[in-house]
Amino acid sequence: MSGQTLNKILVIQTASIGDVILATPIVEKMHTFYPNSKIDFLVKKGNESLFDSHPFLHKVLVWNKSKNKYRNLLKLITVIRQNRYDCVINVQRFASSGFITAISGAGIKIGFDKNPFSRFFNIVVKHEILKGDRHEIDRNLELISSLTNEQKQPIKLYPSKDIYQKLLIYKKQAYITISPTSLWFTKQFPKEKWIEFINAIKKDVVIYLLGAPNDFDKCNEIIQESTYINIHNLAGKLSFLESAALMKDARMNFVNDSAPMHLSSSVNAPTTAIFCSTVPEFGFGPKSDDSLVVETHQKLDCRPCGLHGHRECPFKHFKCAKTIDITQLLSRI
Repeated sequence: MSGQTLNKILVIQTASIGDVILATPIVEKMHTFYPNSKIDFLVKKGNESLFDSHPFLHKVLVWNKSKNKYRNLLKLITVIRQNRYDCVINVQRFASSGFITAISGAGIKIGFDKNPFSRFFNIVVKHEILKGDRHEIDRNLELISSLTNEQKQPIKLYPSKDIYQKLLIYKKQAYITISPTSLWFTKQFPKEKWIEFINAIKKDVVIYLLGAPNDFDKCNEIIQESTYINIHNLAGKLSFLESAALMKDARMNFVNDSAPMHLSSSVNAPTTAIFCSTVPEFGFGPKSDDSLVVETHQKLDCRPCGLHGHRECPFKHFKCAKTIDITQLLSRI
């Protein structure tokens, strides 16, 4: 199907920040094959700033899910149908995005087989979480393989020149970043382990702690309970793209299996990703050229305990995190 005219294209991914970043290779590749097309991207409210000054996007559509969710959905569907897209690429497996795709009016509707509305799509791709070397971005790119080709495409975001200029104040000395939190407890390296790691670092780098506004207190606790002097709490003070721009020039970025890992990959920054209850074989690991996954060396029958994280360790011991040796992290500085 490659080579046909597609004037208007819509990509849908209204899940989390990380999921949106993992869909960016679709934008890159569709722009390469259809450079004259107008490509729009639908995200949930709060994630739209990821695409500020993106060179290949025509428009970012926003769905406010937190208030009047279904009323806003109906308004959104009206706008989408009025836009008369030639192609809608649904990266999600949720019913709501499938419904949007099904009634979009687009000539080409693409999505995964696990979507409840996949029977209404023209192109349906099987989505499998398998252990191996198949990454989520490879699964996403398979959605458009019939419109493009089978070649890989990297994750990519575009912090502006103004953002890089603004962050020069933080880059006067060698530094590392640490993003210590995660939405899920079992994906999060424990606070006491972060403190153990920080206290063992030679005192020749600046440490910046990154995160969302609601991570500020946790980052403050780490600072107060550690002995490191040159450490600063930037949680909630930087936008997504500003965080990515700071990561780009860091000596190393230490992250959990969470959104900051994908932010770091989006600017090809050096990344050390700590996997606790989850495993990289699910296909969500770091994609930077200089990247390393750190895991426990113990063979645990309970790991992984699921595709996603949990609010607490199902077996109450959290050995998958507590048995990780910090020397693996120290060797990356």
